[in-house]
Amino acid sequence: MAHAAPTALISTEQAAAATASVNRSEAHARLHAALDREDLAAMLKARGVSADELRARVDALTDAEAQQMVDQIDKAPAGASDVLGVLFTVFIILLVTDILGLTKVFPFTRSVR
Repeated sequence: MAHAAPTALISTEQAAAATASVNRSEAHARLHAALDREDLAAMLKARGVSADELRARVDALTDAEAQQMVDQIDKAPAGASDVLGVLFTVFIILLVTDILGLTKVFPFTRSVR
């Protein structure tokens, strides 16, 4: 005789939180995968931007910010200039979060808080 496993209902909030955590890991993983590309690393290095610093910035992004970045990458047409646009957008988002005092990545920013 087989025993049935106990089942329980979960709230909408619990389901949304579980979905958000999956989306967060997917969005962040996609951004990290983009930073692992050799051509992108070379472009960053040529512009004096550290890939490790950008990885730290990606980790500091909220779920919504990371998903927004992934959405922009998905909507962008193929081409190197678009990658630069996405990187510039990431830089601006991270710069704004530094200025707002939410992160402290760039040493040249001062928090408004």
